[in-house]
Amino acid sequence: MDASALIQYLSSKPEAVLEYPFGPEAEVFKISGKMFALVMHRDNVTRVNLKCDPLEAIQLRDIFDGVTPGYHMNKKHWNTVLVNDSIPSGEIERMIDASYQLVVKSLTKKLRLGLEARFGAAALYPE
Repeated sequence: MDASALIQYLSSKPEAVLEYPFGPEAEVFKISGKMFALVMHRDNVTRVNLKCDPLEAIQLRDIFDGVTPGYHMNKKHWNTVLVNDSIPSGEIERMIDASYQLVVKSLTKKLRLGLEARFGAAALYPE
């Protein structure tokens, strides 16, 4: 997966909003005002911070050299993922889906039900 494919996939999530609160080198993707991904471009290297279940976060760090504790984030709940050929694109997409789902599930019931009505559960919680 390259940076362009990463941005395209993040942008494809229902009601994903792209913001630049930290400057042009950091792209923040949010759903209903809550961040689910932070993309950083530095020294021709792209990394993405993704929310993660604490146990899965540790497992992913053990499996992939390109997954480390979240840079400038709560290291229990966030991982930084190196976007290059060291991690299969499908696995990065799965991590993005998981991050997005965790954030959607943390929304108020009213917001969550509204999203489910507009997009369907399958779009919000892919298996």
